[in-house]
Amino acid sequence: MVGQLKTPPPVSGKAQSPQQWKIAAALAFAGALSPLPVPISGLHKFYLRQPVWGSIYLLLGWTGIPRIACAVEGVWLLVRSQHGSPTGDTVYESVAVSEQTQAIATALRELEKLRQEGLISEQEFEQNRRTLLTKLS
Repeated sequence: MVGQLKTPPPVSGKAQSPQQWKIAAALAFAGALSPLPVPISGLHKFYLRQPVWGSIYLLLGWTGIPRIACAVEGVWLLVRSQHGSPTGDTVYESVAVSEQTQAIATALRELEKLRQEGLISEQEFEQNRRTLLTKLS
């Protein structure tokens, strides 16, 4: 069933569309409600490309913990599929923004260091500083 999906799976834990959130939610509910003796909890984690968490769910499959977690995550994923935008994963977006901000801050420090050492003029410093700061907005 998963191999027949037309939409590519999400990249690095981030669903790309509401449809992918719904698929992940369906897999989570399947893990929570499956009457099979074989634990299938955690398939949604593998679908979301979080294999470590998927493995933990499978290893703890003999307990009821993954089923409860799957039920909770299934609801959460379903809500996200209805309210989230295609790029609505704020955790990953904030990490990406933070990394960009850190890179720009590092570049500004290097630029200041070059100015203090006299390797660039005040005008070059100001021009490059403004260019870097415009990337923040």
